[in-house]
Amino acid sequence: MSVPTQALRHDKSLVAASLAGKNGAVSHPDATNRKNLFLLIQLRWLAVAGQVLTILATEYWFDIPLPLAEMAGVVLFLLGLNIFSLLVLRGIRPITNIQLFVALIFDMAALTTQLYLSGGASNPFVSLYLLQITLGAALLTPRYTWILVAAASACFVFLIFLFQPIAIPHHGGSDLLSLHIRGMFICFVLAAGLIVIFMTRINRNLRERDAYLADLRQRSAEEDHIVRMGLLASGAAHELGTPLATISVILSDWRQMRTLTRNRELAADMAEMQAQIERCKRIVSGILMSSGQARGEGTIRTTIRGFLDDLVEEWRISRQPFKLEYKNDFDPDEQIVSDMELKQVIFNVFDNAQEASQDWVGVTAERQGDKLVI
Repeated sequence: MSVPTQALRHDKSLVAASLAGKNGAVSHPDATNRKNLFLLIQLRWLAVAGQVLTILATEYWFDIPLPLAEMAGVVLFLLGLNIFSLLVLRGIRPITNIQLFVALIFDMAALTTQLYLSGGASNPFVSLYLLQITLGAALLTPRYTWILVAAASACFVFLIFLFQPIAIPHHGGSDLLSLHIRGMFICFVLAAGLIVIFMTRINRNLRERDAYLADLRQRSAEEDHIVRMGLLASGAAHELGTPLATISVILSDWRQMRTLTRNRELAADMAEMQAQIERCKRIVSGILMSSGQARGEGTIRTTIRGFLDDLVEEWRISRQPFKLEYKNDFDPDEQIVSDMELKQVIFNVFDNAQEASQDWVGVTAERQGDKLVI
């Protein structure tokens, strides 16, 4: 029997690769954040279209002059931001809560700039800050949501004191108030509609995420139960291996006794017992092979010489052979991590040798290159 010494060493690289594979299975981009970022991109397209329509209507329908060049620059900024967001969305990196927060901050900055260029806090569209705060409350963690609230409040205060006034054509007081109320109504309808549309989609994304996490927890619990059952089965299989081998040896001794073999009925019973023991051994071996946990159980750091010396001594005490000759010539020695499965394999080899030779068993261990030969 020859065993490569490399196979006896504790291969840390395999363990590291296994852990990396497990971690990689759970470290995928957050699909919910991706969907939410896509919703913000859609909202930004609507904001661009709405701003263009509002600017044109104000300039050419209501005859209110606006700084078109500066406001067009803000619109172009939003277009560029959306293109960049689409590129980020196509990437493989996960979308984080911070990225959603930054996206809302940029949208708030663009809105503040447009309001600054069109009358400041007196602009009826100033209430669109509430739309961004509502989206932030649904998408962000509480800390980032409150930061967003503080930023919106600061922008509102800024617009009270600093803004670029617009020259409104002379109308009566009632006409000016009516114009302002109509603007507030348009802003209200726009904000309410967008909140309903996007909050419905965001809630759907959050429900899908919660369902996904619940499914993961359920699968984790089921897999944990399966692992526990596998460990229990492999542990029981390890414990059953030694007594089965002992019974097999004793039964083999009985079958060599003439006083017992003369009784045909008893001999037939012993043959049936031997067959059932072999069947049990096959079942135990199948459990160990299918559990996948056998090699990790009962590992001990030792050397090859020490491992063989202890193993032979334990086998001698448990099997009590008539005559055992043991010679350990393995040199130079090697550090290994032994386990119960390797020990049981060598035990089975010794048991087979004892069954084949009842009067004498010889064990010699030597090194041939990088192999242990027994």
